[in-house]
Amino acid sequence: MDNFVRVRGAGEHNLRDIDVDIPRDAMVAFTGVSGSGKSSLAFGTLYAEAQRRYFESVAPYARRLLQQVGAPRVREISGLPPAVALQQRRGAPSSRSTVGTLTTLSNLLRMLYSRAGTYPPGAGRLEAEAFSPNTPVGACPHCHGLGVVHDVAEDLLVPDPSLSIRDGAIAAWPGAWQGANLRSIVSGLGIDIDKPWHKLPRKKREWLLYTDEQPSVLIKPERDRIDYGYMGMFWSARKHVMHTLADSKSERMRDRALRFVRSVPCHGSGLRPEALAVTFRGRSLADVNTMPFSELVTLLHPGAGASEAAVRLCADLVARIEVLLDLGLGYLSTGRSSTTLSPGEAQRLRIATQLRSGLFGVVYVLDEPSAGLHPADAEPLLDVLDRLKAAGNSLFVVEHDLDVVRRADWIVDIGPGAGEAGGRVLYSGPVAGLEQVPESATGTHLFGRAAPFEHVTRTPQGWLQLRGISRHNLRDVSVDLPLGVLTAFTGVSGSGKSTLLAETALLSGEFDRLVLVDQQPIGRTPRSNLATYTGMFDAVRKLYAAQSGYSAGRFSFNVAEGRCETCQGEGFVAVELLFLPGTYAPCPSCHGKRYNAETLEVTYRGRSIADVLAMSVDEAAAFLTDVPAAARGLATLREVGLGYLRLGQPATELSGGEAQRIKLATELQRVRRGHALYLLDEPTAGLHPADIALLLRQLHRLVDAGNTVVLVEHDLDTIATADWVIDLGPGGGDAGGRVVAAGTPADVAQVADSATARFLAPRLAPDR
Repeated sequence: MDNFVRVRGAGEHNLRDIDVDIPRDAMVAFTGVSGSGKSSLAFGTLYAEAQRRYFESVAPYARRLLQQVGAPRVREISGLPPAVALQQRRGAPSSRSTVGTLTTLSNLLRMLYSRAGTYPPGAGRLEAEAFSPNTPVGACPHCHGLGVVHDVAEDLLVPDPSLSIRDGAIAAWPGAWQGANLRSIVSGLGIDIDKPWHKLPRKKREWLLYTDEQPSVLIKPERDRIDYGYMGMFWSARKHVMHTLADSKSERMRDRALRFVRSVPCHGSGLRPEALAVTFRGRSLADVNTMPFSELVTLLHPGAGASEAAVRLCADLVARIEVLLDLGLGYLSTGRSSTTLSPGEAQRLRIATQLRSGLFGVVYVLDEPSAGLHPADAEPLLDVLDRLKAAGNSLFVVEHDLDVVRRADWIVDIGPGAGEAGGRVLYSGPVAGLEQVPESATGTHLFGRAAPFEHVTRTPQGWLQLRGISRHNLRDVSVDLPLGVLTAFTGVSGSGKSTLLAETALLSGEFDRLVLVDQQPIGRTPRSNLATYTGMFDAVRKLYAAQSGYSAGRFSFNVAEGRCETCQGEGFVAVELLFLPGTYAPCPSCHGKRYNAETLEVTYRGRSIADVLAMSVDEAAAFLTDVPAAARGLATLREVGLGYLRLGQPATELSGGEAQRIKLATELQRVRRGHALYLLDEPTAGLHPADIALLLRQLHRLVDAGNTVVLVEHDLDTIATADWVIDLGPGGGDAGGRVVAAGTPADVAQVADSATARFLAPRLAPDR
């Protein structure tokens, strides 16, 4: 029986009409430099086609309820089983989403408390929904199930009680004409606006700040302000702030209003008092939601004399939690908000859920499962992947971590470069055979042919003393951070690295400039792109304005003057289909170019502004070589390995690693003055070793220019190039949060208590 998935004529994104055979019932690693096309093959082609075939079997009306993916550009795929995608997801999940909801543990806990909980005397049994903060019957009426109450606070509304209302005591009120209007109304209501705030009667102060009443007062004409009388309506400070947050279209106004709002924890994880009164083995559900899994598993072990419902539910819960412990996630709790999880943590939670699902005969397509993991955490992850394969499944893994690639049964290497320089299958076969492919960047690094990064360890130029840090799992931690060098914060997941980085940002007052380069998106909508974020598009628009009689604004696709009005500058239009989900199609007027015909008539060297947006960074660098303001930015983007990205590529299509390198390139192109502190959270996550080498050169260039660079990092080759290492741990959560070792990489490699040491030491060996 043929045990291969056979792909013929795949042309998705930059794939060049490729043919490839991939074995089933195996772990297959898809490798290549960033932008080479490996995700286009694994996700854009194989997973997309598996989903399309599944949707074909679903009734047309039901398809409207499913999030469909488009048909991939491929001539034929045979032997393809059903597929499940486990992708890295960045951005902000729902504030109501928690570790418990991601793993379905919350459902089982609600059943446990409903069926086997201890109720107060006289209380009737509650249904499982009553133990959920996301249902009307379970949500606390005060915080609506969110667990946090957001409200104004008097000390924020009135920061200086010695001021009078005329002098601006109520800081939350608007300024300019609106503020003068409110002061006139208050005066018309008989309240003294010249008396210091703290001398006004308490009842009047509370009414001014909190009332929902909105009386109207006749405002008489005033010299130099208003010529005619009018009826003015009163707004309390609270009502004005809440109205601004709910209805204002101005982000600046909303940000200002947020300064007067404080978030206060509500009792009991967003649950009603009736649900909180029910206990299991002496603990309420709110207590259980805050317990780390390593403790919760002990509480839930089935005990003697328990009811049948308790025994069965506890056994299922324990089995699911033990998978999480195997994945190194024992420090998490069910109540932990999913908004606080790293992409690596979220993906491991999804993997754990799949392991318990009992599926077999499916293809799991995984997106860099090792990203964001310490080598000690990657080992149990690989064991879990082996269990998924042993259960009769196929694993198609897009991966950069060479330790994971070595564990694969088969490798599909795409390249040799990125974008237009990639998209070919360089090799498909057992891992060892890749050594015979000289043009493979993966093979160069996998088999030790890459030149090591050479640099002389620097001496600190001073020290930043961070004292008594207590936040999350850091408990009274003190750190001496060296200046003028590159420092790596290391440690297992959950050890406190990112928390320490955030505290460093807050406490670093002596630098000329603080630059935080994170992996958050560079924009939230497709209108934000590489060209607009880096600022180079301003230079391009001025260039095109100089070729015409138009202003530079004409060449912005966000301005009505020059954009296509059919699609409002989006380049595509929504198409509603009966019995099918809505889809998007290129705009029929501009054909995806975003601009109107008159704007597109303006050219530079025969290319329109839409053509420039369609260029890759590499193409644009050659095209705009004589435009200094654009050329400098394009050069730095190429230096960090982003030459394959298109200038107009929407921000929503960029990975976290790409977004971070764009931010870094934007910083590198600026004229630097003085001593800056650069803080980067896992800058190598999601990068091929060849791209990491490019990135390292740029980071060390920043240090050589007199700056301080601090990284949260798991990549051992990157850590080995650091001048200083601060290792946190020894474990995650409550088992972490302290400095285990600090010193040069060679110093830290000798510390027995360090989880990093045993992996770092081989990287520092002379024969490396």
